[in-house]
Amino acid sequence: MNTDLGSILLLQVQSIEGSIVVDDSSNIQLNSVSQQLLLSIAEQMKMPLLQISRQAEIGSMGLTSDFTNIQTLAENALSLIDGYSLGLQLNRKLSYELESESVSVSSILYDADQQLKALARLYNVQLELNIGGKYGPVLAHKKGLLAAIIGLASAIIEALPSQPDETQKTLSLATHRCRYGIVAGVYANIPGISSDALKRGRKLYGFSRQPLVEISHTSGAGIFVADSILKAMKLNLHVSRHRRMYGLGVVLQPSSQLTMV
Repeated sequence: MNTDLGSILLLQVQSIEGSIVVDDSSNIQLNSVSQQLLLSIAEQMKMPLLQISRQAEIGSMGLTSDFTNIQTLAENALSLIDGYSLGLQLNRKLSYELESESVSVSSILYDADQQLKALARLYNVQLELNIGGKYGPVLAHKKGLLAAIIGLASAIIEALPSQPDETQKTLSLATHRCRYGIVAGVYANIPGISSDALKRGRKLYGFSRQPLVEISHTSGAGIFVADSILKAMKLNLHVSRHRRMYGLGVVLQPSSQLTMV
């Protein structure tokens, strides 16, 4: 059963890679970017696949294997692949083809919190949900926004254990208002999260094993998957602050339906 999980993950990556078609100059550019992202994901998935393999080996020896952890690792890896696939689909659509709708930021963050609980437990990270306040609906691609938040949060959760011992291992999913709109983001006590670090990471991912070295000891693939999804939605991932915590967020515009109420 456990070895099947690894096979499924590898098959999904191969099927996605094989679906990349180059038929004009714009697709060539997309193909190049997607291949860089795929390399980053492949690097990110080495550890969970290795852990799944080890657990499978332990199980084959008749010893007790932690199936809960195996499931969590597999689901997180599959989520990363799904996010990558969604980013490719959205990037191939024209702006008028994107299915934007009126969505609740609080609801998106709540759903992300529920999906991230198992991963947070695995890495001994405490999840916080800060969605107080009346912000009203925003206009966004619901599935894309949720996938982006989960990608960002997963990357930060995986990065927190490598932070200094005195660092509080807490991840906050939060929303707040700014002069440009409503911010939805993920926040933690990682001072290395900066605009310069994000800018360098965007240049290095696909070429370096640790493109976001100031933020994470991993490839940080979840951040780049989120970046790809948000770009397709005509949104910008940027560095943000919330209650003295450092983070990554996106500014969303209130839905026009709000002004009609």
